Amino acid sequence: MEIKIIFLGTSDAIPSAKRNHPAFLIIYQGENILVDCGEGTQRQFRKAGLNPGKLTRILITHWHADHILGIPGLLKTLALSGYNKTLHIYGPRGTGFLMRALLKLFAFNKTFPIEIQEVSGKFFENKDFYLEAETMHHGIPCNAYSFVKKGQIKIDKHKLKIHKIREGPHLKRLKSGKNIAYNGKKYLAKNLTYMENSRKVSFVLDTSVNEKIVKFVKNSDVFVCESSYIDELRDLAKRHHHLTATQAAQTSKNAKVGKLFLIHISQRYEKNLGKILNEAKKIFRNSFIPQDFDSVGI
Repeated sequence: MEIKIIFLGTSDAIPSAKRNHPAFLIIYQGENILVDCGEGTQRQFRKAGLNPGKLTRILITHWHADHILGIPGLLKTLALSGYNKTLHIYGPRGTGFLMRALLKLFAFNKTFPIEIQEVSGKFFENKDFYLEAETMHHGIPCNAYSFVKKGQIKIDKHKLKIHKIREGPHLKRLKSGKNIAYNGKKYLAKNLTYMENSRKVSFVLDTSVNEKIVKFVKNSDVFVCESSYIDELRDLAKRHHHLTATQAAQTSKNAKVGKLFLIHISQRYEKNLGKILNEAKKIFRNSFIPQDFDSVGI
């Protein structure tokens, strides 16, 4: 089953005509997980032809306005649209207090359950995937997030066909790695199955460079990382607790990720994206700058 990531907003604190505030959607099976919800995010859903009513979880990286101002409007739309699931909202330290204050400020009439959790480490897990968080350095409480689809034993349907093995409870044994007997013959699980590798998507939004990042995003297939500045402005980046394109690329190289997607793009570079992209590619060849509404699947 494919994991799809949709870039709903790729700008930094000030949106441009082409880039909205940060927001990223992970779609996997019945899960629709939103990472950050900048101002105008629900409109980005509409432009992308997506239904916000399918949302299951929101991951808040931190409480700067450009990352959360879309939440009140989104919740209002969900309430008016008859949303009746439990919406799980996760964030860094202080998220419980700030979410309650936000709901109170906008006089939100809660018509569906909202569960709020302040998280670190592995904070959600089911049989298919798990979510984990790591604290970052941004002057206020801030989290990076990873979505990890677990590696699983898969049945080789072509081999079943060759051996004329039909559907039945014996396939459940195969999926658990156990050998089976079928029509008087014994079959080894290792000969009829294969291991599907785990897949990982990581998000690092708004942080100064720190030793935690490489370990946290290690071996990510997709790494979505802020790149607010080029390296000649690294002193400014440090002062504002942000990363440069060089730092994002070096992190990707050290962490052995598959692909790096540079986001949180300042409008100062909108007419010359090559400044950021070329700087990153000199260090990490598989670097990309997505546009709003671009998507990638793994």
